[in-house]
Amino acid sequence: MAKNKKNVLSIANLSIGYGSKTVANNINFDLEAGMLCGVVGINGIGKSTLLRTLGGFQPKLYGDILLHGEPLEKYTSTTLSKELSVVLTEQPASKNLTVQELIALGRQPYTNWLGTLTKEDKQQIQASLDAFLLNELRNNKCHELSDGQLQRVLVARAMAQDTSLILLDEPTTHLDLYHKVQILKMLRELAHDKQKTILFTTHEIELAIQLCDRILILDGKDHPFGDPCQLIEQNHFDRLFPSEMVQFDGKTGSFKVNK
Repeated sequence: MAKNKKNVLSIANLSIGYGSKTVANNINFDLEAGMLCGVVGINGIGKSTLLRTLGGFQPKLYGDILLHGEPLEKYTSTTLSKELSVVLTEQPASKNLTVQELIALGRQPYTNWLGTLTKEDKQQIQASLDAFLLNELRNNKCHELSDGQLQRVLVARAMAQDTSLILLDEPTTHLDLYHKVQILKMLRELAHDKQKTILFTTHEIELAIQLCDRILILDGKDHPFGDPCQLIEQNHFDRLFPSEMVQFDGKTGSFKVNK
């Protein structure tokens, strides 16, 4: 497929939901290579539904999803697995594998039917181990890992898949502040250094404001998208939560609780 050099992902007039139930509509945004984008919004607004729709796990209701200028539905499962990797919130069924074995699963789109790893495959696996500080854990079973360590392994597997677009659903869930920051900074480095386009859903709005190149706010209405500083200037975060409970401070980029 011919690749659009500018936009890796283009979304136009997208409606998402289940059957006759629309969760969100009129979503519009574009992402270029090397961008880290956070998707924020209140619970139930459609963050995970959007991610699952973009990943091809459920059909869109209306609109366009273009990957490198081609409609998502035109990709076969084989070609899509070489362009798009997904890390969902569900725990992997293969936690009895070692760290290195789980990361190696990311190379499945490229191996032959025997699953034989080539020199290039092994280099990609090693690069993922290095990037996510997993060398010392490479022979540990995944069920022995902490939540933060396992999350790093799952992202490393996506990196090993070597796709242009990586989607992650709540990659910092159940992590303490240090490990939340660690994961997001690693994702930022992966996007910028390897020119990957990374889109993730998150409740960590203040961290997303500090670390993301772009943010999509699912607000049930206009779904603003843009540079975090622009979104702050346009007061979009002020309307995210009921003002009598929480207020956004544009000067500090943080939320204040009304006591």
